[in-house]
Amino acid sequence: MPEQTLAERLGYAADDKLLIIHADDAGMCRSANLATMRALEAGIVTCASVMVPCPAFPEMAAYAREHPEADLGVHLTLTSEWQTYRWPPVMPTDSVPSLLDGEGFLPHTTGEVAANARPEEVELELLAQIARAWGAGMRPTHIDSHMGTLFTERFFPIYLRVAKEADLPPMLVDPESVPTEAVRSFGFDATALKRRLIEGEFPLLDGLNTGAGGETLEDRREAYYEALRGLEQGVREIIVHLSMDDGEIRGITGHWEARWHEFQIFTDPKTREMIDSLDIRLIGYRDLMRLTEGAR
Repeated sequence: MPEQTLAERLGYAADDKLLIIHADDAGMCRSANLATMRALEAGIVTCASVMVPCPAFPEMAAYAREHPEADLGVHLTLTSEWQTYRWPPVMPTDSVPSLLDGEGFLPHTTGEVAANARPEEVELELLAQIARAWGAGMRPTHIDSHMGTLFTERFFPIYLRVAKEADLPPMLVDPESVPTEAVRSFGFDATALKRRLIEGEFPLLDGLNTGAGGETLEDRREAYYEALRGLEQGVREIIVHLSMDDGEIRGITGHWEARWHEFQIFTDPKTREMIDSLDIRLIGYRDLMRLTEGAR
C-alpha cells in the first residue's frame, strides 16, 4: 500500500490543494508586528514565526498571550542582518562567544555564522530562544530558520534535534521537490535526506515559495496570483515578510517597500476571493503540530 501523503495524514484527499501562508520576521520591529497581527486577523496569512532575540519580541509575546488561538512559531535567529538596527543573542554573550560579531551582536550574514559559530553554542542559543518564547507565555506551534542559516550540513542536525526536544514540527520541505543543485550546494543528497527525515517522522511540505518578485505593488500582486493559479496538489507554503509603511521600517531597510506591498496583497479580500475560487484550502502549522504532538 502506498505511503500516505501529508495531505492524507491531515485528513484531506491526496489531490487537494492545501496552502500555508506564513509571515516571517514577527518580533523584529513594531512595524512588522502590527502588519503581522493585522494579517493574521484578516484570515489570509495563516501563521507566523517570531524572532525572539529582537527588540519587539515582548509585543508579539503579549499578542500571543492575548490570542492563544494564533498560530505562532519561533523564527530561530542567528543573524542580525540590518546595518544599524541590531540585536544580540538570548544567551549571555560569554556563553556563546562564537555567535558574536566584532560589535557584540549576532552577525550580519549567514556566511559569518557558518564560518565562525561552534555547533554546541548554536544549540544552546536555539534552545534558549525557544525557552524564552515559552517563558513569555507563547505556546509555539513550530520552528523555522531565519535566513535559512540552519539549512547547512553543520547545523541541520541541530535543527532537527532541537525540533524533537521541543516536540515542535520544523519547517521542512521535501528535498526531492527542491532543485538538485540547491540541495547539493548545502551538502545533502536529496534521496538520502528524505529517507532520514521520513524515518524521523518529520512532516515534509510538498513545495515552498519563498516570495515573489516585482518592483511595484501590482507586479508583486500578479506574481503571487500567478503562483496561486499554478498551485499544485499537496501541502505547500508561501513565505511572506510584512510591514506597515512607516518611519521605523524605512529606517531599518531600504527594501521596506516589498514588505509593505506583501502586507497589502495578503490583507486584500480579493486575494481571499481568488484563493477560494481556486479551491485552495488554507491551513497552518497548528495542523501539522497535531501530527507530531506526543509522537516522540
